[in-house]
Amino acid sequence: MLRNLIFGCAALLAVFVSGGMSARHQIFPWPQLSAMKHQIVGSETEPLPPSRYTFDDKERLIGDETKTAVSCPAQTDRTAVLLVIGQSNAANDGGQRHRSTYGERVINAFDGHCFIAASPLLGSTDTKGEYWTEIGNSLIASGRYDNVIIAPVAYSGSAVARWAEGGDINPVLADSTKKLHDAGYRVTSVLWVQGEADFVLGTSTQDYEQRFLSMVGTLRGLGVAAPVYISVATKCLEPRNGGLKQHAVDNAIERAQLALPKSGNGIVQGVNSDVLLNGDDRYDDCHIGASGAEKVTAAWRDLLLAGPQLQASSQ
Repeated sequence: MLRNLIFGCAALLAVFVSGGMSARHQIFPWPQLSAMKHQIVGSETEPLPPSRYTFDDKERLIGDETKTAVSCPAQTDRTAVLLVIGQSNAANDGGQRHRSTYGERVINAFDGHCFIAASPLLGSTDTKGEYWTEIGNSLIASGRYDNVIIAPVAYSGSAVARWAEGGDINPVLADSTKKLHDAGYRVTSVLWVQGEADFVLGTSTQDYEQRFLSMVGTLRGLGVAAPVYISVATKCLEPRNGGLKQHAVDNAIERAQLALPKSGNGIVQGVNSDVLLNGDDRYDDCHIGASGAEKVTAAWRDLLLAGPQLQASSQ
């Protein structure tokens, strides 16, 4: 009896030790037993800990615990107020994060409040990088401006129809513009970076123009007299990004984006990222990486410094 008990304890100890070694080194039979357990009882996934980020019902970033709130600076004729609108390449989908190198002089304005600008910006979707903050830095460095206010309203994957009157983003754009006004700001430039979604959808040139003009009409109706810069942005490859395998030059969306600045109503030509950026400038065949951010930052800076500006005193 005692002999059987000793042998039994020794066998249990051997099983325990071998089981521990098997689990530690992921050797037979642990992986097989673990897989069998998952098949029988299912996997038990631990709930994720709370995030620092808060989103609205359209996945737009509306809160970030790391943001530094500051008093909103008064607008003068040396203040640039940039209303940034569009889809993912206007939103927080960049491959490089940036932050204000001038402290409270480069501001992320959102929902009537002001924060020191730093990626990701409140008001747009996603939580990666963006280049608007770096554009703000470069405008301050130029000596033209004392302050730059960045007010983003950008939705990844959004088609132009969603921005036109009747679209679901149009009221959000209107509300954001009103809150910017209530905070004491008048937009000096509207920066539009969008078109990739409509290229995939096959939107016609005429439909794109009409829907874009409808959005501009919403802004004009709210008293935004600033120039509206329309980018040429139609390239976003690979299905994982919602794009296609191939891109076609001289497409319907590009034609619309090149024609609209000739229509008047304060619409001017923005950056042509289709031409400016090569494959290495996009970290996933679609979204702008670090080298691409350098290029678009320089291009936007030059356009904003040379192009038509709406001064605060003239509004």
